Amino acid sequence: MDEFKGRLTKDGIRIHNAGDSAGMFRAGALAARILDDVADMIAPGVTTEAIDAAIQRMVEAAGATSATIGYRGYQHASCISVNHVVCHGIPGAKVLKDGDILNIDVTVIVDGWFGDTSRMYVAGNVSRRSERLIQVTHDALMKGIEAVRPGKTFGDIGHAIQTYVEAQRMSVVRDFCGHGLGQVFHAPPNVLHYGRPGTAAVLEEGMFFTIEPMVNLGRPETKVLADDWTAVTRDKSLSAQFEHSIGVTADGCEIFTLSPGGRFHPTWRKSAS
Repeated sequence: MDEFKGRLTKDGIRIHNAGDSAGMFRAGALAARILDDVADMIAPGVTTEAIDAAIQRMVEAAGATSATIGYRGYQHASCISVNHVVCHGIPGAKVLKDGDILNIDVTVIVDGWFGDTSRMYVAGNVSRRSERLIQVTHDALMKGIEAVRPGKTFGDIGHAIQTYVEAQRMSVVRDFCGHGLGQVFHAPPNVLHYGRPGTAAVLEEGMFFTIEPMVNLGRPETKVLADDWTAVTRDKSLSAQFEHSIGVTADGCEIFTLSPGGRFHPTWRKSAS
């Protein structure tokens, strides 16, 4: 494949060089491996700060850098969002209880490239409604990824996610979105998880961005708590999220953050038992 000449589109979206995918795969693989390795810690009685401390040790042991420590004053190597927390949950003394569901979001920097991914976990036994929410959210992400190829639009991605989620009688959070990344943490475009087909910027080979739908069992509205980070559902309904970092290729896309151990979906526990 001919090498791209890095440039910005009229929408301010960077088109990366062909060789840049290698850096994204290295960063994405580390972030995914950390989330694989931390999975065995998730159990009733464990605190979210203990999980975060383990993640920080893993980042340091790999010779990488946490992208979140020091970012806008944030002081943790992960965001851990439990039950009705939509995103940006701050690790702390909270003790996980049986049946809790949680999203862990990790971003690392490897050789200047950012690897950003999140996935769901279950502490102990999972209720039927929580299990269904997790499954729908996972499948919504994958439907968004399936919509990615040159010539399609970001509106096509959002439409694929929104129509699937709403058909399951759940709601897509609209207050937060995916984002471009590469050698920066956040960049254009904003990747909305709802939308109309054929709208927004056109996808081009060489674009790197995250898709990270947040899905609520109840209504889509959120609010941010007084800590200026933690976002929760206004109606206290359960929320779930999955996130991959991807790159647009000539005929589709590549996922930079695939789980090396097949642990992206929490049902790996069932198959392993």
